[in-house]
Amino acid sequence: MSFFSIISAQTADEIITSHLEKTGGISNWNALNTIKLKGDVVFGLKEIYKIEIIQKNPNLNKTIIFVGKKKIILEAFDGKNGYKTNNSGKKEIIKNYIAESFDSDLLNYTQKGFVAELMGKDKVNNQECYKISVSKAKNKTLYYFNTSNYNLIKEIKADETLEYSNYKKVGNLFFAYRIESTSEKKDGDYSLILNSIEINKNIEDSAFKF
Repeated sequence: MSFFSIISAQTADEIITSHLEKTGGISNWNALNTIKLKGDVVFGLKEIYKIEIIQKNPNLNKTIIFVGKKKIILEAFDGKNGYKTNNSGKKEIIKNYIAESFDSDLLNYTQKGFVAELMGKDKVNNQECYKISVSKAKNKTLYYFNTSNYNLIKEIKADETLEYSNYKKVGNLFFAYRIESTSEKKDGDYSLILNSIEINKNIEDSAFKF
């Protein structure tokens, strides 16, 4: 490894550490066990639905939208099966479902086998940002952190780009209350506008069951 690479890696680590500390502290992020989000999801220009998302460490999750009085499970994982509501209104197992970890890849990223590299600076929505690549094997994500407050502004994954804004404090942690997603998937773009975030509330495992 070259001397420049070592310096870059150290600088990337410092930026990620600053991001975690300034948005609540590494110990508080490690203590996060459950999260419940409520708000609106907007597809296109006119499709607006109420949405509720619950997640529990290590990988339990359920995302529900409300179409009129009907509850539709967009995606869920109960620890064994990934499932959703099908066109007939019944629960259906999602084949080959891969559950995502509850916590961010950035938290304890070196212990998870990720490598971070500072790619320089870039502008996102008129905000100067540090651009950092975090990779593991073929898994690579680009993160853009505001150079002043270290908030995460943008995240580019293989199949999705996310933009974060309207940060607010919940307990000891800061969360983005607005998330914009763009994707190459057909009708995959959406805006998530949250009005309520609750953390570390008791959520029974049964809430996720298929």
